[in-house]
Amino acid sequence: MSTVQPAGVRVLAFDELDTRTAYAVWRLRQEVFVVEQDCPYPDLDGRDLEPGTRHVLLESTGALHGYLRLLDDGEVARIGRVVLAREARGRGLAAPLMEAALAEVDAEHGSDGPRGRACVLDAQSPLAGFYAGFGFAVSGPEFVEDGIPHLPMRREPRGG
Repeated sequence: MSTVQPAGVRVLAFDELDTRTAYAVWRLRQEVFVVEQDCPYPDLDGRDLEPGTRHVLLESTGALHGYLRLLDDGEVARIGRVVLAREARGRGLAAPLMEAALAEVDAEHGSDGPRGRACVLDAQSPLAGFYAGFGFAVSGPEFVEDGIPHLPMRREPRGG
């Protein structure tokens, strides 16, 4: 069993991703969502490139162990594509990804100062309790996407 000891979390805009890191992100998303979860879907949907998108990376010694994507959906921020490599699961490593993403949301500034936005996500239903630990609450009925039950969840703004 390999040991994953992450060196840290980085939050980057698309243009800050070097080519090897971008490749590692897309490969990890493909390995987990498309292959492991058997959900063929258009992963490269154009949203990675948007100016407001932030890529949250969990890495150690040049290896990518986890990732999530933080989108600017106008009135709300949206967390998606939350993924951990198989060897990184069950070790509490998703928490630093969520903490970094929510710190980004809470630190947003408008012309009148801090303005953190509400944040939404579509949780795979068995993970709703995990997201509740970060202040998310179920905000609508369960739905099935790619054969997997999901729950829409929302976290109200924390900023000033």
